[in-house]
Amino acid sequence: MNDSMKEHWDEIYEALDADELTWYEEIPESSIKLLSECRINKDESILDVGAGASTFVDYLINQGFSNIIATDISEIALNKIKERLGKEKASLVRWIVDDITQPIHIRNLRDIAVWHDRAVLHFLLEEDQQKMYLSTLKRGIKKGGYVIIATFSLKGAKKCSGLNVKNYDQNMLAEFLGEDFSLLDYFDYTHYMPSGQPRPYVYVLFQRLE
Repeated sequence: MNDSMKEHWDEIYEALDADELTWYEEIPESSIKLLSECRINKDESILDVGAGASTFVDYLINQGFSNIIATDISEIALNKIKERLGKEKASLVRWIVDDITQPIHIRNLRDIAVWHDRAVLHFLLEEDQQKMYLSTLKRGIKKGGYVIIATFSLKGAKKCSGLNVKNYDQNMLAEFLGEDFSLLDYFDYTHYMPSGQPRPYVYVLFQRLE
C-alpha cells in the first residue's frame, strides 16, 4: 500500500465531515442514473471503488441490493460511512481497505456485476498505476458486467485535494478500457462543491462483452 497516499486521504477524512468534502453529493444522481441502465439482479455484486464517505452505498442498501462491496485506501473514510449507516445496515456491506494501485484483497474479487468508480481513476497519473487498475478491473468484472466511471472532464479541474489529476472524455476512457468493453452511455455533469464552485465531470457506462 502507498503509505504516503493513505496518509494524505486519512488526513482529509479526519479533518472534514462528509458533507464538507468538495466532492460530496447528498444524492449521487448521476451514478444512480447509470446504475438504473444496468440489467442486474439485486443479489449480484456491486463494487464501489474509492467509496470514500459516499452516499452511493446508502442508496444501494435502501434499494435492497444485497451484495455490496465498498473499498477505499482510507479506513477512516470507510468508518465514516459505517457510522452514518449504523451497525445493522453497515453489516450488509463487505468493507475492504485496499489500494487500487497496489491491490491485495481487491485482486481476489471475481464475478463483479457493476464496477463503480466516482473520482478515483483520474488520480492515477503513472502508467503502472493505470495498468494495475485496469488489470484488476478486468480480472474482477464478469462477462456482461458493467463499468461506471466518473472522472474530471477535459474542461474540469486539473487538481483536487492538493493532487494533480488526469482529465478524460468518453473516447479516452473507451480507449483506456479497450475492445473488451462497449460504451453504452455517457454524459457531462457539473458538480457544485459546498463553496458553490463548479466541477465538470464526465460519466460513462460500459459493458464487458460476452
